[in-house]
Amino acid sequence: MAPGHQPSRSDRTHDQADPHDNPIDANTDTEQGPKHRHFTVTRDPDKRLDVYLQQRLKGISRSRIQKLIDLGGVTVNGQTPKHSTLIHQGDRIDVILPPRAVRTILPEPIPIDVVYEDDWFIIINKQANLIVHPARSHLSGTLLNGLAYRFKQRQEQAGQSWQPRTTRGFSEHDRKNESLGQVDGLSAVGAQEFRPGIVHRLDKNTTGVLVVAKNDEGHWTIARQFENRQTLKAYLAVVHGNIDAVGGVIEQPIGKHPTIREAMAVRHDSTAKQAVTLFRVREQYRGYTLVELELKTGRTHQIRVHLSYIGHPIVGDILYGGEPLGTPELDAPPIAAGARRDLTFARDKDQGLQIETQATQRDDLIIAHPALHATLLRFNHPATHKPVTFTAPLHEPMRSLVRELRSRPGDGPVATEGYWVDLDKAVPGDT
Repeated sequence: MAPGHQPSRSDRTHDQADPHDNPIDANTDTEQGPKHRHFTVTRDPDKRLDVYLQQRLKGISRSRIQKLIDLGGVTVNGQTPKHSTLIHQGDRIDVILPPRAVRTILPEPIPIDVVYEDDWFIIINKQANLIVHPARSHLSGTLLNGLAYRFKQRQEQAGQSWQPRTTRGFSEHDRKNESLGQVDGLSAVGAQEFRPGIVHRLDKNTTGVLVVAKNDEGHWTIARQFENRQTLKAYLAVVHGNIDAVGGVIEQPIGKHPTIREAMAVRHDSTAKQAVTLFRVREQYRGYTLVELELKTGRTHQIRVHLSYIGHPIVGDILYGGEPLGTPELDAPPIAAGARRDLTFARDKDQGLQIETQATQRDDLIIAHPALHATLLRFNHPATHKPVTFTAPLHEPMRSLVRELRSRPGDGPVATEGYWVDLDKAVPGDT
């Protein structure tokens, strides 16, 4: 019991909310402003504050409650508590719940490079600095917003009306409404997680080929091929240094980086998962190599981590020890920070932002994001069940980077067979 507080005999055996307080359910709020909840504990629950509030504030995760406590949104008897503060009979708890964001996949005029489209799917050649679908920290400016705009225009041209789908977040309450998160023209699969039609993803700054399903049957058919590893995915990357073999296999398990939140790492413990990448050297330059990569597994940041681990980080991949590239570095290749073999290297967020900021201020800058491009994708068409293959040409500035490096040939072995990517299609007009 809190010091100085004597509960009356009329106290009930359950927690008592203030008379003017509504039921504490995070999923039923419809007003726009923050919610102030206050209630009195009328029995001794013998629980930590975060555990207790998780049970009282339905629909809010324990991690979100802990963050709310850290930000000062919770007081106990007028004092700022810790996550582990024990709750006792008579305690007065005040909680301020911030409003949940209204979330709508609205059409936005975002340029989209369409490689192919039919009634079953659409093939995109994604540019850099583009997130595939809305997430908690990115509510707009995604590939899906651009696709919504594309299909909105198409419907309006056909004399049909456009119906936006609106929700107030990612709660279980919202997910029960199957129409939320849908985009007319795309598969409804994944709509409840606000990624309708999305079969697979690419990192924000990884460019290249991406398939988005337009109907549910096609979505499941293609997704099953990805899950069963029946697809072929081939990438091109420009890496630091000259690789001394025509190709090989990188088989190293990958898990979360032990100290850097944004990064993954090669790890040999129970937290890691098997990861296999095949590589083939396609072209050698002075101080750089163009590598073709084939994924046999699909771990987060797999190619980037594996290439850094063998001492050849991707050009522009600041997080994993690659360096931004400008004109001077073409003729005087630097030793990249991640160039040591068998080393799990990663920069923390502050270091990365500092390097990126300095790079963008350069007049001679060529590239400051990973020179990694998903070049080729093959799968069986859901209607014909026959293989279809799509090649996405390199985007700028990676295309210009390869062209510049070709004028600076280097020594080293190059694969003459066993590769998938046709470089004439990947870098059109410059072979």
